[in-house]
Amino acid sequence: MDLRRGQPLARDAMAYVLAGGRGSRLMEMTDTRAKPAVYFGGKARIIDFALSNAINSGIRRIGVATQYKAHSLIRHLQRGWNFLRDERNESFDILPASQRISEFQWYEGTADAVFQNIDIIESYAPEFMVILAGDHVYKMDYELMLQQHCDSGADVTVACLEVSRPEASAFGVMHVDETDRIVDFVEKPADPPSIPGNPDIALASLGIYVFRTAFLFEQLRRDAATPGSSRDFGKDIIPYLVQHGKAQAHRFSASCVRSHDEPGAYWRDVGTVDAYWEASLDLTDVVPQLDLYDRSWPLWTYAEITPPAKFVHDIDGRRGSAVASLVAGDCIVSGSSIHRSLLSTGVRTHSFAMLDEAVVLPFCHIGRGARLRRVILDRGVKIPDGLVVGDDPVLDGQRFRRTDKGICLITQPMIDRLAN
Repeated sequence: MDLRRGQPLARDAMAYVLAGGRGSRLMEMTDTRAKPAVYFGGKARIIDFALSNAINSGIRRIGVATQYKAHSLIRHLQRGWNFLRDERNESFDILPASQRISEFQWYEGTADAVFQNIDIIESYAPEFMVILAGDHVYKMDYELMLQQHCDSGADVTVACLEVSRPEASAFGVMHVDETDRIVDFVEKPADPPSIPGNPDIALASLGIYVFRTAFLFEQLRRDAATPGSSRDFGKDIIPYLVQHGKAQAHRFSASCVRSHDEPGAYWRDVGTVDAYWEASLDLTDVVPQLDLYDRSWPLWTYAEITPPAKFVHDIDGRRGSAVASLVAGDCIVSGSSIHRSLLSTGVRTHSFAMLDEAVVLPFCHIGRGARLRRVILDRGVKIPDGLVVGDDPVLDGQRFRRTDKGICLITQPMIDRLAN
């Protein structure tokens, strides 16, 4: 808390979520929605993690920049995030790429997505800007990062995750000195620089940045006037400040929010089919690495009004049951067996069906006698009676999107083709 103000720094901050990314590595899951709008955890969307972190940290002014196939995302935000009120000095702005600067210009990059809305941000006069990616799964207290930013006197503070050096090759890596000042920024290096005192660990950028608002606007205007710039934080703004200003690293472990049951700092980029499936099934563990039941740091989302989940039939071979699984509201498990799976809102599973390690998005129907193993079902998929997935890798690969790790992504158009 800033004692001069008598209130947390978060009350003078605006969270700005960059939610325009396509997420093409999620394949058909992002054919009709942006990556931040992809369902996660049975009833939420991926973007809800960044937004919930902002609310739980005390931030009450939020902007969300959207671009790629934004309807599903915008509808979710309108339904689930409309509780912030102007009369309480709160705000929630959805900022689609609307060609406000030029009739021919959409958002050219992440920095441009902020630059084009400077006038809207200025109308709220926040002292600090917290720039967030809208497509990661984690719990973090941004107030602690704001405090470090002020204490260090940095121009920009960059949230970083400690990862092994081999893992770091997939990230933008921050080379830091003994005080965690960033001395170099390297994008996906073959030989990542390690942190002082630990040659096996590197700092990977999480795409979370804190600026004083006035300084950020100066840099955005400078960058917009720079020929050849890609108008991107990671490619242009941050590297420039590393060389010409003071850029400070903030270690995620210092502000990661954990319940007493969570063993360590949890952060996931669920940007591939395999990573999404793995993170979803992490939630089914007896003691999950990510605790969705932590009431001290709730996951806010659009709360649909649904009836309770229902399990029916109780005879051998036709028993409605779910073990080591998450089952959302409005699901009916009718005489079928569910094991280590996640069922989102409104799923129906019919008699003699079996699901094992399945991630099922909302309003799917599983036909009688179907057997599905290691699958992701996109929203609204209707699995025909007797379909078997997970036994024959060659056949699965011909019919569905099958990853190298053996996970099958199934969409309704794929099912429709089976009948032809």
